[in-house]
Amino acid sequence: MITIRDYQERDATRVGCLIAVTYSEFNLAFASLEQLAAFLGPFRHAESTDPSHRKAIARVIRSEMVFVAEDESTIVGVLRGRKDRLASLFVRRDYHRRGIGRQLVERFEEECRQRGSTVIRVASTVYAVLFYLAMGYKRSTSLRSGWSFEGRGLPVQPMRKALRTIDHPT
Repeated sequence: MITIRDYQERDATRVGCLIAVTYSEFNLAFASLEQLAAFLGPFRHAESTDPSHRKAIARVIRSEMVFVAEDESTIVGVLRGRKDRLASLFVRRDYHRRGIGRQLVERFEEECRQRGSTVIRVASTVYAVLFYLAMGYKRSTSLRSGWSFEGRGLPVQPMRKALRTIDHPT
C-alpha cells in the first residue's frame, strides 16, 4: 500500500538516490557524461557515504513542502515545491502508472490551497508534459531552454494550473 507523507531529514539519502536515478533515466538521456554531472549537481554523489556529499544532498532537497510516496519502507516517489511552484516530481520507473504521481500532486495542490495559492506553476520536463496535462495543467508558453544546477539547455515546458477554491460549509 502506498502512503504519502511529509519528508523527513532521515529520508535524504534514499530520496537523493531516487532523484539521481529517475532524473537521469527520464530527463537527461541527451546529456554527455560531463553534462550529466552538471545537471545532477550534488545528486551525482547520491551513492556516496561522504558526509559532505550527504549534507549537500539534504540541503538541496529541503523546500517549503516535500512529500514522499512510500511502499512499505521503500520511498518510491518524491515531490518538492513551495507555495505557487511545483519544483520537482520523481517516481521510480517500476511504480509508474499506479497513480503515485497523481497522489503526490494532489497532496501538494491541497497544501497550496490551504496556504492561499490560486495558481501553481511548473517547468515540466518534456517527458512529464502529458502527465501534467492530464492533471489539468496548461502550457503557459512555448518550450524553453532551462537549467539544472550547472547544466544548461534542459528542454522545459512552462505550465500552470488555476486552483479551484473549495467551498467549506459554514
